Amino acid sequence: MTTLCFDYGNTRRKYAVFRGDALQEIDVLQDGGPEEIRQVLERWQPERTILSSVVNHDPVIEKLLSDGSRFHMLSHLSRFPFTVPVGKPETMGADRIALAAAALKFHPGKNNLVIGLGTAVTYNFISMGAEFLGGGISPGMEMRLKSLRDYTAKLPFVEPDWNFPLIGYDTRTNILSGVILGMAKEIDGMIDAYRERYDNFNVVLTGGDSTYFTLHLKNTIFADPDFLYKGLYAISEHNHERE
Repeated sequence: MTTLCFDYGNTRRKYAVFRGDALQEIDVLQDGGPEEIRQVLERWQPERTILSSVVNHDPVIEKLLSDGSRFHMLSHLSRFPFTVPVGKPETMGADRIALAAAALKFHPGKNNLVIGLGTAVTYNFISMGAEFLGGGISPGMEMRLKSLRDYTAKLPFVEPDWNFPLIGYDTRTNILSGVILGMAKEIDGMIDAYRERYDNFNVVLTGGDSTYFTLHLKNTIFADPDFLYKGLYAISEHNHERE
């Protein structure tokens, strides 16, 4: 059984290939348009597909996936192995829902905080009672780096790098220390705040930018950059089993 899990994020569009329940490959889409999706379907011939999208994608994509596989469009109407007791569950991003599903599958029976590091930083809390309670959202690393260029007269955009000193010695290292170390301290502070309130507590760090932060965090975490795709696969399985 081949399952393709598509993730249309604010910055990148990617897909993961699962053979059975084993993650085999992750690939980046150029634009994620209909023609590219046709080529992906032709290459992999999947039995099942699932799409998580936080952007306004071409609706033709959904038809292509439906015609070429057993397709599931992730939304608040999907079936989940958890409850979402919030005021407006339809406002929960599809990517955050996928992270919650992965937490429940791989770390059941715990209070889980899943921190997604991408365009935005998302803090996603799933209780040991299998409730996705929400969390928090703050600007991501690239957004912060770009804002220094866009909202100042002379500061440049600096390419991300995990290797920098605490005390910057030039503009580049000052920005890296301020942004990345500052974010690491923010993340540690949020983890501490949750840990003070909840016992049996677990933290997962994921997302494309997670590699820049793991060495700068004082808290013990599980780092899994592919966590979202594993959650998409879990949701796909959960929904297809009940169809």
